[in-house]
Amino acid sequence: MLTFDAHLDLSLNALGGFNRDLRLPVHEIRRREAGMIGKGRAAGTTAFPDMRRGKVGICVATQLAGCMPGVSPIANWMSPEQAWAETQGQLSWYRAMEEIGDMRQITNVRELDEMVALWNDTSIPDDEKAIGYILSLEGADSIRTIGHLEDAWTQGLRAMGPAHYGVCRYALGHDQVGPLPPGGKELIQEMDRLGMILDVTHLSDECFWQALDIHHGTVWASHSNCRALVPDPRQFSDDQIKALIERGAVIGAALDAWMMTPGWIRGKTTPKEAGLKLEVICDHIDHVCQLAGNALHSGIGTDLDGGYGTEQTPEDLDTIADLARIPAMLEKRGYKQEDIANIMHGNFLRLIREAWAE
Repeated sequence: MLTFDAHLDLSLNALGGFNRDLRLPVHEIRRREAGMIGKGRAAGTTAFPDMRRGKVGICVATQLAGCMPGVSPIANWMSPEQAWAETQGQLSWYRAMEEIGDMRQITNVRELDEMVALWNDTSIPDDEKAIGYILSLEGADSIRTIGHLEDAWTQGLRAMGPAHYGVCRYALGHDQVGPLPPGGKELIQEMDRLGMILDVTHLSDECFWQALDIHHGTVWASHSNCRALVPDPRQFSDDQIKALIERGAVIGAALDAWMMTPGWIRGKTTPKEAGLKLEVICDHIDHVCQLAGNALHSGIGTDLDGGYGTEQTPEDLDTIADLARIPAMLEKRGYKQEDIANIMHGNFLRLIREAWAE
């Protein structure tokens, strides 16, 4: 079954501190990283051959470059100008992947439908197909001024989350408490004017509610789980999920272990000792579906290799190709084939078509 993954930090893995050639299979990348020190090293899960093997044919692929002095998350820079330059380098990598036929950017409904048709065409081997991607920006720190957002739109940016971790330039991350800082309202208004999808992932609770009030267009949560199951501000409360459902949003279930199961301590807990299995993600999917009363608002947004590897994923997940096991897990829980198809790809595809209808 075609899988739409709403959050993959592909350029971060190709560039940044990882320097991975994603045209190689995951196991070859791991072999090349054997002996390296650092989180996620020799433990990656995501590369083009494995995406194709699991029919992860369309994804939301990110640019990521923050600028929060004193904090040291991945891809962090000391000024907006440096951060902008980093995202431009990431864009150049995506363009290079397009030139050699491994990826194809999607910016409108026609291009989206062409990629869906490609991945449904059984006459072409999956390993010969380009991977379609919709460009998103995780954290808006690299947008030098509000006026630069239109430049990014022209480059194909179609979705953006105003915050990542910490005190960001235009919004506060989930690990903070407080409202939008100066400029945040104007940024979200400009997103609305351009028709850019608002990704509410990573926003502090107060910023979340403010952003929903300001942005009147399409909203999604690319990679977020349920606070009722994992009590942490990184996840969404039931009230937040219900608000997103009312807006017609889709919530992508994430496979970062500390977001899947309560009590996980990053850097200490192991998948084996936690007994964390891939099927746990179905608990989060099902929780969203139960709140909605249907299966129209849940999707997949793995965040695989988002700065971590198999040390922080379910113990029975080897590569991203294992997403192909989720449909059987949902079927076992009584989900109908139509609902499963919507969760695996249909809901995000519908939302994008609606967002780009004009």
